Amino acid sequence: MSDLPLPEWLPPAGRGPGLVLVQEIFGLDDYLRSVAADLASLGYVVVVPELFWRTSPGWSSTHDEAGVAASMEVAAAFDPALGLSDVLKAAAHLRASPAVTDKVGVLGFCLGGSLAFAAAAAGDPDVAVSFYGSTVPGQIANLAEITCPIQFHFGGQDPFIPRSDVRLVESAVAAHPGAEIHVQEEAGHAFHNNVAPMFHHPAAAARAWDLTTAFLGRTLPV
Repeated sequence: MSDLPLPEWLPPAGRGPGLVLVQEIFGLDDYLRSVAADLASLGYVVVVPELFWRTSPGWSSTHDEAGVAASMEVAAAFDPALGLSDVLKAAAHLRASPAVTDKVGVLGFCLGGSLAFAAAAAGDPDVAVSFYGSTVPGQIANLAEITCPIQFHFGGQDPFIPRSDVRLVESAVAAHPGAEIHVQEEAGHAFHNNVAPMFHHPAAAARAWDLTTAFLGRTLPV
């Protein structure tokens, strides 16, 4: 695994299906740790590849305007191709883990949502969930390469992903068996991030998470 940090969360049983959880630009922060813990409590073995380990090891920022600006600077030095490689390495790590009982999925938010989609197209996860990945609409033709079940989430008021771009994803998903998309029309970007008041939309987050856990229950059962 080279020097890629792979923090791990084990379910109560100590074993279960695997999930690669892919970070936002804020790094491995309290929010992402809470999501990892939530997924582990559902029965999954969760690993979080620290995507910025090459340039900003251990990166974690605040969730205010200053934190966003600092995170954008860190993200500007990020190589998406290397990040995709890290996500695929994390999935391979899970497949080889004695704690993983069966299938391996990938789930990501924001930057991680883009990489989860890319990993589903370039790799072989058994399931993928992509939350508001900004590069997804521009690369939606790659959906044709994806054979695993995949679920997309977007906010209808996202200033970084225009609703017209989301409609491109909706059209592609409608023609692709195994894909589904859910748009929280009243929510903006990063609406699931419950430690970022400038982004969080509690009602939309709750609905999207219910859809996510139901989808995982069907496609990556514990």
